[in-house]
Amino acid sequence: MANTRLAFPLHLTQFLSITLIFALLPLVLSNTDPSDVQALQILYNAFNSPSQLAGWKISGGDPCGESWKGIVCEGSTVVSIKISGLGLNGTMGYLLSNLMSLKELDLSDNKIADTIPYQLPPNLTSLNIARNSISGNLPYSISAMASLNYLNVSHNVLSMTTGEVFSNLSKLDILDLSFNNFSGDLPSSFGSLSNLSSLFLQNNQFSGSLNALVRLPLKALNVANNNFSGSIPRELISIPNSIFDGNSFDNGPAPPLLPHAPSPPSHNNNNNNNNHHSGSDSHKTKGSDIENYDGHKGLTTGAIVGIILASVLLAVIMALALVFYVRKRQRKEKGAKTFSGSLPLGTNNVTPPMQEPGVKSAAIITNLKLPPAEKVIIEKVPAKNGDVKQMNSPITATPYTVASLQSATNSFSQEFLIGEGSIGRVYKADFPNGKIMAIKKIDNAALSLQEEDNFLEAVSNMSRLRHPNVVTLAGYCAEHGQRLLVHEYIANGNLHDMLHFVEDSSKALSWNARVRIALGTARALEYLHEVCVPSVVHRNFKSANILLDEELNPHLSDCGLAALTPNTERQVSTQMVGSFGYSAPEFALSGMYTVKSDVYSFGVVMLELLTGRKPLDSSRVRSEQSLVRWATPQLHDIDALAKMVDPAMNGMYPAKSLSRFADIIALCVQPEPEFRPPMSEVVQALVRLVQRATAVKRRSSDEFGFGGHKTPDYEAIDMSF
Repeated sequence: MANTRLAFPLHLTQFLSITLIFALLPLVLSNTDPSDVQALQILYNAFNSPSQLAGWKISGGDPCGESWKGIVCEGSTVVSIKISGLGLNGTMGYLLSNLMSLKELDLSDNKIADTIPYQLPPNLTSLNIARNSISGNLPYSISAMASLNYLNVSHNVLSMTTGEVFSNLSKLDILDLSFNNFSGDLPSSFGSLSNLSSLFLQNNQFSGSLNALVRLPLKALNVANNNFSGSIPRELISIPNSIFDGNSFDNGPAPPLLPHAPSPPSHNNNNNNNNHHSGSDSHKTKGSDIENYDGHKGLTTGAIVGIILASVLLAVIMALALVFYVRKRQRKEKGAKTFSGSLPLGTNNVTPPMQEPGVKSAAIITNLKLPPAEKVIIEKVPAKNGDVKQMNSPITATPYTVASLQSATNSFSQEFLIGEGSIGRVYKADFPNGKIMAIKKIDNAALSLQEEDNFLEAVSNMSRLRHPNVVTLAGYCAEHGQRLLVHEYIANGNLHDMLHFVEDSSKALSWNARVRIALGTARALEYLHEVCVPSVVHRNFKSANILLDEELNPHLSDCGLAALTPNTERQVSTQMVGSFGYSAPEFALSGMYTVKSDVYSFGVVMLELLTGRKPLDSSRVRSEQSLVRWATPQLHDIDALAKMVDPAMNGMYPAKSLSRFADIIALCVQPEPEFRPPMSEVVQALVRLVQRATAVKRRSSDEFGFGGHKTPDYEAIDMSF
């Protein structure tokens, strides 16, 4: 009995201990991954901090532990964001790619505008942004979402052709692109959608044939109200749930259509239902989606006649309204100056993403124009004090007064000066609200009269650039004859100074930090060249324009400043010096500058990262003054390459990674522009290099930061690709 009495309290104690541990476990594990927290904070800010998102915070907070609205976590990572039908406005932010564990993202039935971020969560299985006001194009990063099985971007204002973004989406089951402005032929990458069962393309401007869909295992297809032509393939006619109305097919006249057809039931427009796509539920109904969508099945003859008469009447009314509108607009335009403003990124209908615009040295501009549907009437009126007044400007950056900028910089005093470029000086600005910004004060003597007139247009273009590795234009000032740009402030200086003027050897950039800087700036150029439509040529790519934050993440500055080129006299002197520095050979010879010229300049910066040398250094012997001329012949010589490495790294680099890095440089700095790779290929090569680096076991905690401690097995790390 005594033993029994003693055992009972012991068992009770163990039971209470275990219970307490399980009770406290959620609190212990509730600390959300910092990258996820940062991404959600930026998203919340991009949504303008709405009260509908209960629990969300713009700084601090614990999404998993505090149960933020619409957030589902597993452990410390966010795996689902479902905030549909909340009336959210703003944009989708720019840091969604930080959500590495996110599987489901549902932002449908809101009022979100602007473009889809260039980089999205890479491991999504479901993406639903239907029924918003999102414009632009589908970002190429979608092609990397190998696990995606549901994609719904319907009922937006997306335009341009869809491109080849579907080439790697072999798991995609349902694709809804309906009710947008997509145009052109169906992309050949549709042929890679080997598991696609439901495809909705209705109410777009697609043209050409449907041959790209022939081999797909479709059970539901809707291509109504497009510009398709030719014959409907037999394989598609036999699909049980299919609609081909409202096109120009050769298979006979199309039957009349309902004026407004509802969307598939599985993606209904009920704002009270926050689950427009909840995993298996949407897939269960996919076989009946199109049958329910087809308004013609089961209609009587009388109903069809009624529909025809109603359609004819509606057409007559619309024609009369159009005539009235055209006449009214003609009268209005007699007294107004019409100006086509700036185009949001990715919404131009004429220039392909890979275009390499040839630009003359004295007249290079970033030509981002508004789509025809958004033509803006702008009237510029020169004021007596030198201001430019602009009505209905499409600029998204914040306007500042000269007085506020003078106050924040102590009247642009020398103590606030942090840099100087070809078109003006850069000052650090401390605002009363605690914000710190960088102010570029443009020297009007550096601008021609025509370029001065184009200032607001250039500001509009620059304000639309959105990428985590591109310095954001936050505001501008154009009054009292002053032209100023307000940028986000990057606190850790620029790459040029970090490489060439840091005397403390403990702060020398490690090899992996250099690789990561190269990758980040490559992503920035890839965005400018291959995502922006038409392509944005940087034209002044150099290490001094690569700013580093406290974590050594690179931010490319001066993007879009090509519209404010220095005048001809200054440009000639820049050409003479730059031809042996960062500028590509074709620029020095002909004054022509293209995206491939930027690629060359990027190769020069990679050489700086590799060697620690300046592109042009007159203090060295004559044969070594030009970095490219000296280094290029040695890039494929292993022994010579090892001697070229920046001594500041103290030999702490993996040989294989060094060799691959040199291979990329050699491709970028080739004399002939046509042989240089596009930036997307450079990015892929650097990504593979970094992935190999992260796949091996590490023994140093700061390999991606400042490195001053050598690890014994560092040379054995395999970073090859």
